[in-house]
Amino acid sequence: MKRRDFISLLGGAAAWPLAARAQQAGKLPTIGFLGAGTLSTYSPWAAAFMQRLRELGWIEGHNIAIEYRWADGRNERYSEIATEFTRLKVDVIVTTGTGAVIAAKRATASIPIVFTSAGDPVATGLVASLAQPGGNVTGLSNQLPDAAGKRLEFLREIVPNLRRLAILTNIATPIGAVETAQLQAAARPVGIEILALEIRLAEDISPRLEALKGRADALYVVSDPLMASSRVRINTLALGARLPTLHGLREYVEAGGLMSYGPSVLNQFRRTADIVDKILHGAKPADIPVEQPTKFDLVINLTTAKALGLQIPDRLLALADEVIE
Repeated sequence: MKRRDFISLLGGAAAWPLAARAQQAGKLPTIGFLGAGTLSTYSPWAAAFMQRLRELGWIEGHNIAIEYRWADGRNERYSEIATEFTRLKVDVIVTTGTGAVIAAKRATASIPIVFTSAGDPVATGLVASLAQPGGNVTGLSNQLPDAAGKRLEFLREIVPNLRRLAILTNIATPIGAVETAQLQAAARPVGIEILALEIRLAEDISPRLEALKGRADALYVVSDPLMASSRVRINTLALGARLPTLHGLREYVEAGGLMSYGPSVLNQFRRTADIVDKILHGAKPADIPVEQPTKFDLVINLTTAKALGLQIPDRLLALADEVIE
């Protein structure tokens, strides 16, 4: 969905004067939507969330208000936005990515927080357990770190001589360390060396990948809002360096990546609306179990494979849920 379509779906809410929106928010139950990335990145996902809310009977401007804020993948913005939402006294905060959820949790212990996606919410301290989250936080796990080994297995079929695999991770969020550990555990028994490329800002991406030329056989990208906002640049630089890329989400493959294996982000956002609906009807986050993906999709970009001179095995093409040509 394009940006103008999303603005239309909002019913013009994104263009309202702040005072008018604040007045509207005071009359209705209010969702604080902390978009951890950019508006252009999150438009289709936010639209899926809103569409599901409508199906559940929540109509923006009629019986619900939504305050949208965009962090543009900048970690310092998470805390600023979360603090603003506590000041506005929203009824529930919706966000995605471990870093943004941690910032929201630090900002408030009373406002319910629902995350659309988090890699390992127990290991990163977001919830006490999946079955009984405790506190004011719940949502959906994406299990991206857990699938690191499976992604590596698929990549080895395409790049059988894989010996050195670089992993690009944002060290400003704890999920990077969790996923790196999972990947290293899978790589060690098959003799693959892991090269860590650590970033904190979007400006770090280009020099890290430039320095990688000739040092790795492929690139594994740990998904997070910063990476999502920079996915076109990452894949362009990787292609220029003749590096196959491996991702957790299909949106990266649509942006030129070679392959992804992971859950549907659109589905995660729709399911988030169901959790928000429960909370708006009186349920407590502490009592709502963290949900997990019901299906993982394998997506392959044949155009990128051809550009890299790679042959995709027939077995993988048969397994793929989607092949981009």
